[in-house]
Amino acid sequence: MSADFQGYEQDYGVLTADITNRIGKIPKLAGEEKKQMVMNVEKQLEEAKELLEQMDLEVREIPAQSRGMYSNRMRSYKQEMSKLEADFKRSRIAYSDEVRNELLGDDGNSSESQLIKLREERAHLLDNTERLDRSSRRLEAGYQIAVETEQIGQNILENLNQDREKIQRARERLRETDTNLGKSSRILTGMLRR
Repeated sequence: MSADFQGYEQDYGVLTADITNRIGKIPKLAGEEKKQMVMNVEKQLEEAKELLEQMDLEVREIPAQSRGMYSNRMRSYKQEMSKLEADFKRSRIAYSDEVRNELLGDDGNSSESQLIKLREERAHLLDNTERLDRSSRRLEAGYQIAVETEQIGQNILENLNQDREKIQRARERLRETDTNLGKSSRILTGMLRR
């Protein structure tokens, strides 16, 4: 089961990285190429949502004690999806503004260098945000593993404690048996002498 989840997770990671890359390119394109890119990103966002739904279904099938780590990952992925949709919406608005300016004949050459610089900064910020998200997911996964390891360690310690108590009780029974055998031996020796 977790293999299916991991497969979906890898597909989702590759797809969202491609979506992020394409969203960053939308403002830099023009005309038909831009329209095509917008349509491609829309399709990819739908695919990513479907992958999230599949992953969600897989998480629901996991036993309750193991579900926590996967639920945390799902929350992170859903937040990432919301961010991608918001970024895509912003890039489409920028796209719409450019189309409007072209139709109205508004020449944006005076601020074109500023727009390019802002887009580059935005792309850089998106990359950094994506790296932070990935790091956060890794940290969450590491924390979850540490919690699970601690729980396993506690269970082992409890089992060892129970085993120690059993061994101590068995040792006490052996001592009692040894004492009883000693008494029996003395009684038998006394009886034989008589």
